[in-house]
Amino acid sequence: MLNIEISPAMITILMLGTLVIGIFSGFPLAFILAGVGFIFGLLFMGEGRIFGMAIAQTYKTMTNYVLLAVPLFVFMGTMLGHSGVAEKLFGTMHLIMGGLRGGLALATIFVATIFAACTGIIGASVVTMGIIALPPMLDRGYNKSLACGTVCAGGTLGILIPPSIMIVIYGPMAEISVGKLFAGALVPGLILSALYMSYIAIRCGLKPELGPPLPVEERRAVSISQKITRMLFQMVPPILLILGVLGTIFAGIATPTEAAGAGAFISTLLAIVYRRLNWQVLKSTTYETMRITGFIMLLVVGASIFCSVFTYLGGGKFATQVLAAVPGGKWGSFAVMMFMVFILGMLIEWIGSIFIVVPLFTPVAAALGFDALWFAIAVCVMYQTGFLSPPNAHAIFYLKGVAPPGVEVGDIIRGVWPYIGLILIGLTIITIFPELVLWLPSIIVG
Repeated sequence: MLNIEISPAMITILMLGTLVIGIFSGFPLAFILAGVGFIFGLLFMGEGRIFGMAIAQTYKTMTNYVLLAVPLFVFMGTMLGHSGVAEKLFGTMHLIMGGLRGGLALATIFVATIFAACTGIIGASVVTMGIIALPPMLDRGYNKSLACGTVCAGGTLGILIPPSIMIVIYGPMAEISVGKLFAGALVPGLILSALYMSYIAIRCGLKPELGPPLPVEERRAVSISQKITRMLFQMVPPILLILGVLGTIFAGIATPTEAAGAGAFISTLLAIVYRRLNWQVLKSTTYETMRITGFIMLLVVGASIFCSVFTYLGGGKFATQVLAAVPGGKWGSFAVMMFMVFILGMLIEWIGSIFIVVPLFTPVAAALGFDALWFAIAVCVMYQTGFLSPPNAHAIFYLKGVAPPGVEVGDIIRGVWPYIGLILIGLTIITIFPELVLWLPSIIVG
């Protein structure tokens, strides 16, 4: 331990600067966060204190009951991707909406929205929609960028519309009920879905060649009554899953962790009903659940160590004072915080950055008079941009991994930019009308 007096301002500059250098080194983020925390802890806190803090943070993470929902929701989403629910629903919506200009893209957003309410991770959503929706759109002559952007944007709704892994992690950190956050995120998620569908309808309406409708002969192959019957039948499984998870949470019957367990069980039953469950699927789902959960928990521990040291040395308090003093009053500070979320989302994993954002921004938001629940949802909405904004942009790389030959990364990047703009419009809407976020939690969740 160094016997050197160091100001909170210098701690902030040194720790954040070292973190940025580490991020661009390409080393795993979890080890960068933990490493920077350990180095500064050893230098300015001493061995005993930093090791005690690291052990305490690891124990706190491993015994957090709410975080137990993470592997259960991951298992649910992964198993649901194997079940064939989204594939069958898209096949039906393909026939119902395919006659419209941009109909297949509209069907993609519709199914992605339903799928988002059944899973809390974007990987399963983007990959599943990329496999079942992208090839039909390209085969029908859809513009590559429009088709790719639609799949990416629709797939990322899974990290906002509950049950969202992001919200499960955000809630305990900000000391906000996960159930309330789920209720608050539902309407903003549906607003984004509506904005995406409106964009597709308007753009394809003006330029039909971007998303041509299905031929009349193909549309008439199935009667209207048959289409409606198929849609209702295919909607039953996801509705049962949504009611089993969100319905029990909103009704106060189950905690998010208990509902996650029910969701994992129901998704497995659906895989059995659709005859998709076999040893290989179970093995793959279990492996993927362990891999993603291990990755998340390692990041949680590393970020907890970094933030604990940063806060202990006064960096958090200094950063709060700086953000609260930004010109433009509370809305100037809000704009700066949202911009920082946007930049962090572009550069690093959302799990790592959220452990930086929440401890820093939550006290600032409270001091400025923002409702804690509304502010948390605003942050989660802005994080949607991180999955679409290079160089991080997980949705882009997930889609590229399953895209048909001929689809380049450039095609996908050109397709996602309009949706980033729509996310900003969605954020503006809930900023002007905060009751869109706060109304549902006040009615459903006590």
